[in-house]
Amino acid sequence: MMSSSLQAPVTYLKGVGPNRADLLKSELGIHTYQDLLQLFPNRYIDKTRYYKISELQRTPAEVQIVGKITHIELIKQKKGSRLVASFIDETGSMELVWFRSQKWIRENLKLNTPYVIFGRTNWFNGKFSMPHPEMELWEEHKQGVRIAMQPIYPSTEKLSNKGVTNRVISKCIQQLFMETGSKFPETLPPYLCDELRLLPKSEALYNIHFPKNQEFLARAEFRLKFEELFYIQLQLLTKKISRKKKIKGFPFEQVGTYFNEFYEHHLPFELTKAQKRVLKEIRADLGSQAQMNRLLQGDVGSGKTIVALMSMLLAMDNGYQACMMAPTEILAIQHYQSLKSLLGSMDVNVSLLTGSVKKKDRTQIHQDLESGKLHILVGTHAVLEEKVVFQNLGLAIIDEQHRFGVAQRSKMWHKNVIPPHILVMTATPIPRTLAMSLYGDLDISVIDELPPGRKPVKTVHRYDQNRLKVFRFIRDEIRKGRQVYVVYPLIKESEALDYKDLMDGYESISRDFPMPDYQISIVHGRMKAEDKDYEMQRFVKGETQIMVATTVIEVGVNIPNASVMIIESAERFGLSQLHQLRGRVGRGAEQSYCILITGSKLSNDAQTRIQTMVRTNDGFEIAEVDLRLRGPGDLMGTQQSGVLNLRIADVVRDRDILKTARFYAQAVLREDPELKLEKNRAVKATYARLKAHKEIWNYIS
Repeated sequence: MMSSSLQAPVTYLKGVGPNRADLLKSELGIHTYQDLLQLFPNRYIDKTRYYKISELQRTPAEVQIVGKITHIELIKQKKGSRLVASFIDETGSMELVWFRSQKWIRENLKLNTPYVIFGRTNWFNGKFSMPHPEMELWEEHKQGVRIAMQPIYPSTEKLSNKGVTNRVISKCIQQLFMETGSKFPETLPPYLCDELRLLPKSEALYNIHFPKNQEFLARAEFRLKFEELFYIQLQLLTKKISRKKKIKGFPFEQVGTYFNEFYEHHLPFELTKAQKRVLKEIRADLGSQAQMNRLLQGDVGSGKTIVALMSMLLAMDNGYQACMMAPTEILAIQHYQSLKSLLGSMDVNVSLLTGSVKKKDRTQIHQDLESGKLHILVGTHAVLEEKVVFQNLGLAIIDEQHRFGVAQRSKMWHKNVIPPHILVMTATPIPRTLAMSLYGDLDISVIDELPPGRKPVKTVHRYDQNRLKVFRFIRDEIRKGRQVYVVYPLIKESEALDYKDLMDGYESISRDFPMPDYQISIVHGRMKAEDKDYEMQRFVKGETQIMVATTVIEVGVNIPNASVMIIESAERFGLSQLHQLRGRVGRGAEQSYCILITGSKLSNDAQTRIQTMVRTNDGFEIAEVDLRLRGPGDLMGTQQSGVLNLRIADVVRDRDILKTARFYAQAVLREDPELKLEKNRAVKATYARLKAHKEIWNYIS
């Protein structure tokens, strides 16, 4: 039975039938033989030995015992009843207990017949008991497939209730191996298997389900994880190669007046080494014949805006327009203002297009874009509307791109006959391993140093009871002329509670910082947009010293004079949010502080988050910890959930295998980009099949 028959519906497998097939489909997404084969166990139980009742220990353990049932009775309880059986072997006796399916069990149990029981033991009232044991007649047990390490499969409550237990699933998979003769097509070339000492595919699949021992299990896991990651990397790299071949970019051959004038007369400070390195990478892309597709990562405040502006000036030097897109109006306004102030007196036309631009101004922008009079357009999603037509868009910069849907990004591409160069920017540091998977088809640049004169923010952790000391510290900072943020969590499910926390906090701060000596702004999600902007503007102009807010201020707002960030209930925030919030201060030359205030009871994860924040300012290190705590799906936010639905590999734990897989995928494509060589026949066939069944990721960018 070859791979084609692995696409057969699971209903046809002996022992499954239509009802079980429907359950497997709805609960675990298993439609075909192939899906069942790829339902990998979560963990394994070592069933290599049989215990005697006299050997049992009082700590709970999963054990296997051979013995007989001598007596069964139904015992009434306050709620319902329990079925209890006496079970003996030659060394002692114990009880077996059932709280469900009692009628069926009672009718089917045989007295004084040897059984193998398996389950978790409890020591209670001077006796061992085992609730809901797995049971098999000793005669049948001897004849079954000997499974030394018993696989435990993913399951759901509904499956267990309907009798599709772990044992049933295990039996179905044994049946699948019998029907297929355990023969599966090899999916990797012999030279790769030899070089990495990989188990053959059929052997790896058998040993992931029914491992002979720990060593075989480890080798099977490595083989299957490597293969999964290898094909994902192959897809990403193939995409990248074909895009570079197929999609010709506009070659920006000139470094001309705009770029040079800015560099010589308008640069506010010497570029950092990292900024220079990144600009060089971008210039190399823009000068080649291919379309640029680059991800620019840099922590908050690392100077991405200047790199973006200089890239846009290169577009202008070559006779093209540029645009910059941000996810929110506040951010778009801020980019627009930064660009205007950086450009100073230079003869560059920049406009801002957001949802709230008036119709008259909008029409003017549309005309200037089409005539080519407008050089740079900054905006929100409004830039994507059909009416927005450029004369010749050469470069599109997308900020915080994980907040834009895939469909929106593709609109950007179709603004021209030839797609513009694309630069994607993010201040959410993405760990290298994750970036290799999520953005493996983009080239990646990293700005990993802060501009000179920026002092790292000092972060401290304080408990609720130290609040008065914190208030004293705020007073001192305000006396020096600084401004302070106080941020409260915003968690959708408990909006009313959050609102109450925020208002209580606002009131207690108003009491401790009374008018007219102090002015306080407040910003939260229930306010009208114009009220929010009014309060924001008061803070920006320095008319208020304290800004009490929910996380709406997370992205954007650049206020160099704000030097203290206080985060209330910091244990309720994720690491990346804490890091983003901290990035709101430390933008001026003064020493800035971030104070994390928590309750006294902290979970282990919350402790790890707080300690990480206090220990380091390095966004990449923080992202690595975040990835370990939360896993990849969460890290990318809801827009990309389901992105990392890997069958067996894990991009965090298996980062070394991921690097190895990428290395070999690159080597294969370097030598044989079209996979035409005879030795790569298995790779070509497997890749084609995975693509046809959409079994590799459908990638993001």
